[in-house]
Order: sequence, then structure tokens, then C-alpha cells
Amino acid sequence: MKNINQSTPVMITGATGYVAGWIVKKLLDEGHTVHAPIRSPENKEKTKYLDQLAAKSKGNIKYFKADLLQDGSYQEAMKGCELVIHTASPFIANVKNPQRDLVDPAVNGTKNILNSVNKTSSVKRVVLTSSCVSIIGDSKDTLAYPNNTATEKNWNTTSTLQHNTYGYSKVMAEKAAWDINKNQNQWDLVVVNPSFVLGPGINPNGTSESFNYVKALGDGQMKAGTFDMNMGCVDVRDLAAAHYKAGFTPEANGRNIISSENLSFLELGQMLRQNFGDTFPFPKKTLPKWLVWLVGPMQGVKREFVSKNIGYPWKVDHSKSVRELKMQYRPVNESVTDFFQQMIDEGIVKSK
Repeated sequence: MKNINQSTPVMITGATGYVAGWIVKKLLDEGHTVHAPIRSPENKEKTKYLDQLAAKSKGNIKYFKADLLQDGSYQEAMKGCELVIHTASPFIANVKNPQRDLVDPAVNGTKNILNSVNKTSSVKRVVLTSSCVSIIGDSKDTLAYPNNTATEKNWNTTSTLQHNTYGYSKVMAEKAAWDINKNQNQWDLVVVNPSFVLGPGINPNGTSESFNYVKALGDGQMKAGTFDMNMGCVDVRDLAAAHYKAGFTPEANGRNIISSENLSFLELGQMLRQNFGDTFPFPKKTLPKWLVWLVGPMQGVKREFVSKNIGYPWKVDHSKSVRELKMQYRPVNESVTDFFQQMIDEGIVKSK
């Protein structure tokens, strides 16, 4: 159980990313000094949104040059920090080389950060952003769980380098973190396992897959219908609060499922139609599984994925986060509406 000194700086990786942007905002608003190691700190276009946050807050931000795959490059940024938050990991749906583009950055990046933590005596706690995909691989897996619902005790054992590579990368990275944590007693590890993240970005032109999925709900890509798929959703602002609580709640421990509601892609589309009317081509129905199985490969959707994920329940139990981190979740309706409104405001989606 670690008490983190509020006056020491907090280092966060991936600071310019979708999730990290809101964590940085929370830290700055609370008056912390944020150490932000990024690849190109001299690129003001990259840092402008964070600079704007810092200018309006009680805290301040300092940039450092670092690269996820360059050993030791985080050492300087970590100096004097008691809390390290590691969010940086690629979330890309289509990759040419899964090992090189997803698994290596996730695993080796995590090892690089934690090896530096081991050499930095001030660090007392690491908060790692993992994912619910390190808990559930395919939706079909939940059939084996009581009430078809996964908890922090469950691990994704079905993803491989060939099947659901993103899930595999998150499992490998999280396991590497727990292995390194186990072999020392200087710092404790608290893992945050979010479901599908929704909500407006600090950078309105973000590159996260979350943007792509929600955009697809309203730009006509799913006009004919959507997959009959279930998932958990969580607001990016609530997820930032979860990271903050995981860092500064002394009793925080282990893995923590961070998810608001379990619902389907179609329900997300229905929420958007309810709030924006028929001015956008939101999906009105789900496509039959046989049709997705037939044409999926032409859209880059593998048949193994279709057979193991479409038409199955997907549920997680978030009660640990409510009990121990005192999480309060906003409704997904609010998250997806705010997210889509930002896309309209930025001209990313246009009404028909």
C-alpha cells in the first residue's frame, strides 16, 4: 500500500494520446507537475492541446524526448517521480506485421518503462493501462463464466499472434508487467482494464480506433446494418478519473475493470439516432451472422472472428472499481453523444 506524495511530479507515457490527454488534464487540474516524455517534444503542433490545458490549470507540464522502444530513454523524465502512469501502446485494427507493429511495441515498451522504474528509486507506484481484451479474448469465451460475466480473475487465453492480435499484445504486455513487478519490492503495480473507450478527445482529430468505430456508425459505413456484437463501453473522462484514483488511492491494487455498461453496436447506433435524428445514416438493424461470415473477409473481417464473436454475450463486472476506487460512471448515451457531437463540430462527419 503506497502513499504518493502529491507534490512530486507524475510521469505519463503516451501523453498526446486519446486516453492520456484526459489523464493529463486531470493531473493538471489537481495542480500536479506532469512529466510528459514524447517522441518529438519540439513539435508544437503535437503538444498544443496539452499546452492549452496547462495554461488554464493549476499545474504545469514538462516535455522530455523519449521513445517507447529505445532502452533507457525514459530515465530523465522519471527522475523524482513517485507515480508513473504507462498508457502508451498501439491500438490499431489493421496491421501488416502483427509481431512488429503491435506485440513488440506493447511488450518491449512496457519492459523498457519498468526497467527504468527499477533504476529510479523515487518511484513507488506504476499504473498500467491494460484492457478488457486481456480479460476476454472472444465473446464466446464468456459462455464458460458464471452469468456469462468476466471478472478481474479471468485472463484471455484464446488470442494468438494470428487471431485477435491486439488482444494478444495486451495480454503479453500485462503479463510482462506483473512478472517484473513480482521480482522487486520497491513499487507496486495497479492495472486499469478498460472496455471500449468513448467520448470526446482533448485532440479533436485523434487517431484512436475509437474515433474510427463511432465515425463509422454515422458516416454511412454501417447504413446496411451493424454486426450483432456486444461489448462494454466506458467514457474516456471516467477512465482518466480511474487512472487518477488508481494512482492516489493507497489501497488500490491488482487489476481493475473500468466499464460503464454492457451493450451492442446497434444500441450505440440507436442512441445516436435518438439524439441526432435521421440526419445521419445510423444503422437500424443487425446483419445476419451468415452474411457477415460470407462477406466479412472482403471487408478485412476474418471468419474465425465472426464465428467466435458475433451473436454472443459480452459482460464484465465492474463492482471492484465501484467498491475500491469509488468509481461513478456516466451513462454511455452521454459519452457517445458528446463524442459524435465533437465529430460534427470538427466537420469529421456530415449530415446527409
